[in-house]
Amino acid sequence: MVEVADTGLGNSSADAATLVAEVEALGDRLRQVRDAIGRVIFGQQAVVDHTLITLLSGGHALLVGLPGLGKTKLVETLGAVLGLDAKRVQFTPDLMPADIIGSEVLEENEAGRRAFRFLQGPVFCQLLMADEINRASPRTQSALLQAMQEQRVAVAGVVHPLPAPFHVLATQNPIEQEGTYPLPEAQLDRFLLEVEIGYPDEAAERAMLLATTGAREAKPLQALGAAELMAAQALIRRIPVGETVLDAILTLVRTARPEGSPIEELRRQLAWGPGPRAAQALMLATRARAVLDGRLAPSVEDVLALAEPVLRHRMALTFSARADGVQLGDVIARLKDRIA
Repeated sequence: MVEVADTGLGNSSADAATLVAEVEALGDRLRQVRDAIGRVIFGQQAVVDHTLITLLSGGHALLVGLPGLGKTKLVETLGAVLGLDAKRVQFTPDLMPADIIGSEVLEENEAGRRAFRFLQGPVFCQLLMADEINRASPRTQSALLQAMQEQRVAVAGVVHPLPAPFHVLATQNPIEQEGTYPLPEAQLDRFLLEVEIGYPDEAAERAMLLATTGAREAKPLQALGAAELMAAQALIRRIPVGETVLDAILTLVRTARPEGSPIEELRRQLAWGPGPRAAQALMLATRARAVLDGRLAPSVEDVLALAEPVLRHRMALTFSARADGVQLGDVIARLKDRIA
């Protein structure tokens, strides 16, 4: 028997039965989504799952990986499979905020009257790929802040709502730092997960070579729609969370803060830790991961599995810790040991 902290259900057993049926139906649809993605993306199952978890949670993801590992292909495939209006912006040092959110232009009609008209930028879409986001200036990076958090932009005092759903999948090259601008902490915190992309295994790379160098290349097929994705996001928020899982989330996040961490060594190693938004991200992501795995409620295992992608970009080591060779992954592993 699971002790429930937040069920989102009424008191009737009919409500519970309805929720179970809806979650099972969503699990079936997500299996179709996975299969459709697997026709184009080979291997990288953890990356695909983390990205789907981000979208099901209604958030944004930062995809970090070396060139040529399929980051752009993954975003394009997700847009096609989920039936989303997707656009891509290549971030460069000369990119301006207006190039993303749009701008007003002065027009004159046949009667000679002049008026401003707002021209929408590429941010007015459902899935925005911000390619190499750290190559743009801080001013341009910050243009995405309001859009990512509030799903709207303000130009010349007029607020323009963005399409729903709205998600940003940003990519970043971890090794080439020349001509880049590190993302500020405020913007990093807007990303639900930081997804690290590594090399595929040998079997996946072999399958990819055979599938992508022949006369025909498989195209992604739509398996879900925008309205269905929004309904899935609403359903995720109704899934029950047990007290054990809730306690694990709070323990993990609060222990990662140097001000209140019970581990003296971590207090010396951490410059700052995750805020409440990290706990919210874990709460939603664990629910989404459970549904993606065909389960009706999240477990502590989900918290442990998602701890690193949720916390990694929301923490920083002190200079002395970096000088001693301490890695954030090692710190997060110690935090996980406390709740395992």
